[in-house]
Amino acid sequence: MNATHPVEEPKLAEELQKMPYEPLLPIEKKLVLWSVLLGLFLLGALVLLNQVLFHA
Repeated sequence: MNATHPVEEPKLAEELQKMPYEPLLPIEKKLVLWSVLLGLFLLGALVLLNQVLFHA
């Protein structure tokens, strides 16, 4: 922002390398699994409803 000292933006790759590795907690794994399963179930329900209601 200052004309005499331009602010250098950090590079994403450099910042990611600086971060320590943090494995997922068991509850986080369960949340991811439930979210994916719910998404697949709802996608299947929408496909089924589409075929039943709008069958050509």
